[in-house]
Amino acid sequence: QVELVESGGGLVQPGGSLRLSCAASGRIDSIGVMGWYRQAPGKQRELVASITSGSDTNYADSVKGRFTISRDNAKNTVYLQMDSAKPEETGVYYCNAEVAEYFFSRRRPYWGQGTQVTVSS
Repeated sequence: QVELVESGGGLVQPGGSLRLSCAASGRIDSIGVMGWYRQAPGKQRELVASITSGSDTNYADSVKGRFTISRDNAKNTVYLQMDSAKPEETGVYYCNAEVAEYFFSRRRPYWGQGTQVTVSS
């Protein structure tokens, strides 16, 4: 069993900064791509940023230059540094990771429970 636990969400003023963390635990042999997704009220979940095990990154166009995704492979943890936050970035942020539980098993996607981020004055 694999569990992803997010932390760091909360209220931030427009233009402010917030740092999200997501730690994977449980039966883990290897982790591939890790990512952050956002779901705003009434909208579909969308990719914000992702990072490979080799630290290649990918960002949604709307956050390029303001958000930074990083990971600590030794801790099975991924981070999202949010700078110059905008009100339209309010939503529930979910962590996703492709995890292989055993050496011979294929990686499967796992999701965290989500953490609320509210950008408002």
